[in-house]
Order: sequence, then structure tokens, then C-alpha cells
Amino acid sequence: MTVSSERRETALALDRRVPDFFIVGHHKCGTTALYEMLRGHEQIYMPELKEPRFFASDLRYRTPSRTGRVPETLDEYLSLFEGARPDQRAGEASPLYLWSHTAAGLIAEVQPAARIIAILREPASFLRSLHIHWVLHHIEPERDLRKAISLEDDRRQGRHVPRDSYWPQALMYSDQVRYVEQLRRYHDVFGAEQVLVLIYDDFRRDNEATVRRVLRFLEVDEPSQIEVIEANPTTRSIRARRLDAMARALYAGRGPVSATAKAGVKALLPRRVRRDAFQRVRRRVAWGKVQAPDEQVMIELRGRFKGEVVALSEYLDRDLVSLWGYDSVD
Repeated sequence: MTVSSERRETALALDRRVPDFFIVGHHKCGTTALYEMLRGHEQIYMPELKEPRFFASDLRYRTPSRTGRVPETLDEYLSLFEGARPDQRAGEASPLYLWSHTAAGLIAEVQPAARIIAILREPASFLRSLHIHWVLHHIEPERDLRKAISLEDDRRQGRHVPRDSYWPQALMYSDQVRYVEQLRRYHDVFGAEQVLVLIYDDFRRDNEATVRRVLRFLEVDEPSQIEVIEANPTTRSIRARRLDAMARALYAGRGPVSATAKAGVKALLPRRVRRDAFQRVRRRVAWGKVQAPDEQVMIELRGRFKGEVVALSEYLDRDLVSLWGYDSVD
């Protein structure tokens, strides 16, 4: 997949709607909650498919989306915004865009006037939540956070790469907290006034105030009241990985017995009912509550990434060192 200025001209010539703004990430930083709160605004249009991830050409992976097939061509991508009215701001939310090395430039080619919204979270808590998320979704088989991160260098060299992971590239944890480098990619192609950087702590502390700041950034009306939404909180982890894998195989119909069972269930129950039942079984049988973080591991991670936090504080001209408790880290 490539995007060029010629394709932008083609899209405009065909009178195709191009997004006006992009929520670029990261995962586990409130992007889903922000997406849900914005898409309910009368002057904003966001497609049902939350993560098109079309411009993250360097981070592509093939797995079924929860809400629809991921677009492969520019035509398919632009079709997501056909329902936007002329008086609405059209946008999308793909957390991979901040991590991606290609997304900023490709977005700029298609929409140089784009407004970019990035959400950043304290590195240690972010990586802990991300690791739990990757384990839950069968990207990361190693359940121990310290060991998973220690495997990163070996995995870069092609060693200890999990065979059953559909996205081993995501296991390069440290790549995802190079915040200054990530923001510079956007500032290099967009003006400073086009990039809004939010801090996850602010969003959690005052959800409504943060959303109002985003609405002003997008230049749409502020409603008198804003419904607060919390989406995808990290409350579950894998308790029995083998049982979870078995449940997933049954739902997907892999293997002769699973395929026969799924065919029978499929004939009796609608897809949504099957999916909801499958998720309930996974939660009760294979999933458990998230355990409290290992404080020693968190201290080690803060020590490792203190330099990034110091650099980000200087880059944003905000004291994140104190906010995130790195002033006590050696």
C-alpha cells in the first residue's frame, strides 16, 4: 500500500471525503474513550471501524477486526467517510499511527491540513497495561512482564520469537515509548498548531475538561454537558492460556471437531449472540483479575526510561518528571 500526492489529487477530483483529524495513539492511553466521546458529537463524524490503521504501512498485520475488515486500498479507506456531512469534521482513531514510522508522512500527503491528537502515558504503567493487553490477545505468550521485556533484544535478532503470535513486531516494547521521536515525525510535516499532545493523567483526572480542549482544537461547538465514557480498562488478564486458546479455536472453527461444533451453533444462533457468549465463557474460565503491579519491576522500568521522560518534558515544556514521579528515580 502506498499513498501519493497523485492519489490525493484523484481523491479530490472524485469529490471523495478525506479525514480532517486523526487520533494517533497510543493503545491503552484513552484513545477508545476519546473516540467514543467524539463520535457522539453532532458536528463530528467518525466511522464505526475505530482503527482503520491504513497509514501505518510499516506495522500491518492480518487479523480480523472487531467491527469490520481493515481497508487495503485508498478507495476502501475513503469509503469509510462517505457518510460525513459537509458541515462535520471527519476523523478516525488508529493508535498505531504514533508508533508507525510511515503514518505521519502518508497522512500529510493525503491531508496536509490534518489535525493530529496524540495521547501519552507514563512509560512504566503504559508498558504494563500494553503487556497485559498483548497477552490477553495472544500476541505475547510470556506472562511475566520483566521477562517479556528482557526478550526484546533477542527477538530483534530473530530468537525467542513466539510461533503462535500473529504480530511479533509488537513485542518491541521500548520502541513504543520513544515519545520525542514519535512526536517529531508529526511536527516535521505538520505545523505546531496542528498537533495537540494530551497527557493521559489529565484525561483520567478531568475527562470532561480534556474533551472540551479537543473540541476547541477541532473548532466545533462545545455542548453544555459531556457524557464521560471509560472504554477498555485493563481489568482482566490471562489466567489459563491453554483454555483460552482452546476456546478461541472452537469459536474460530479450527480443527474438524471445532468446525463441526461451530457449524451447529452457527445454524442456531446469530453472530452477535455467539460472539457475546464466547466472550462470557473466556472471561469466566480462562481470564482472571489483573494482579497488582510488581513494584520492583516498575522501578526498573522507570529507571530505564527516565531519560525519555526528561527529554519529553523539555520537548513539551512541561514538568512530566515530577508529574510521573521520575524525580525520585536514580
